[in-house]
Amino acid sequence: MSWDRPVAWEVRKRVELGRGRVSAFVDETIATPSGEVIARQYLTHPGAVAVVCWDEKHDTIAVVRQYRHPVRYELVEIPAGLLDMAGEDHVAAARRELAEEAELAAGRWNVLVDITTTPGACEESLRIYLARDPRNTSRPDGFVLEGEEAHMRSEWVQREDLVAAVLAGQCQSPTLVAGILALETARLSGRIGQLRPADAPWPIRAGR
Repeated sequence: MSWDRPVAWEVRKRVELGRGRVSAFVDETIATPSGEVIARQYLTHPGAVAVVCWDEKHDTIAVVRQYRHPVRYELVEIPAGLLDMAGEDHVAAARRELAEEAELAAGRWNVLVDITTTPGACEESLRIYLARDPRNTSRPDGFVLEGEEAHMRSEWVQREDLVAAVLAGQCQSPTLVAGILALETARLSGRIGQLRPADAPWPIRAGR
């Protein structure tokens, strides 16, 4: 079977329609393999990392509650953030986000799952890590909570309650949904010990 593979159709024209703090909205004219010329609009994105921090002793997951203005909801999420610091290692970024948002560090790290969040409309690629053996830590020096993050709350939630909430449609963050269901799949199938190391290759981001 053929899995995901890198392919790049010819881009004949690219126009930036607008630019914001994180993303740009672009319009590209593309030539398909059959010779058809089509136009596609999408958002650029630096990529992101997220962390399912699992306290196995108490069987709880660290979550944050954060207001998301586009959907007018306070969502239950896992700690996550942008890959917007030049040269920062992906694992280091995940460790930083966990400390910034939940004031936690962890002793064991693995790659849980890689996803493209909305591949028809945004180029964002997201790596979700599984972090275990958690401990309390302080936020990085100089980090200040701003905007929505200033009103964010962190807490521990029972793993089985999160799974039930996802399946009941009560938790809708795609990052949390993907991470929690990936952990549940790995746990029930006995694959926790087979998860990729934290520094495993991330092909979709090669060359970025």
